[in-house]
Amino acid sequence: QVQLVESGGGLVQAGDSLRLSCAATLPNNNYAMGWFRQAPGKERDFVGALQWRLGTTIYADSVKGRFTISRAIAKNTMYLQINGLKPEDTAVYYCAARPGPLQTDQGWYDSWGQGIQVTVSS
Repeated sequence: QVQLVESGGGLVQAGDSLRLSCAATLPNNNYAMGWFRQAPGKERDFVGALQWRLGTTIYADSVKGRFTISRAIAKNTMYLQINGLKPEDTAVYYCAARPGPLQTDQGWYDSWGQGIQVTVSS
């Protein structure tokens, strides 16, 4: 059974950096793990994803250059490093998992964390 727990969110100022964590319990390493976010009043959007076994990553165009996904295999944890935070990054951030290859469409992900709030003040 897959379990995902996000941590590391909070209130930050524009320009700050933040690292979100997703502690994962996976039945095997052939999983894709994604980060998504939902801003107030908007739909949940794809941020990026990581193939756990290979460490391959993909990103939404809107976050390339500021967001970096990585993993610590020994800790079973995926990270989302966000640099140069902007007020428009304010959202609830979710990690998700699915067996198999990377996908950008949230419909492919069948396990989700509870979400964590990131608020960026200007």
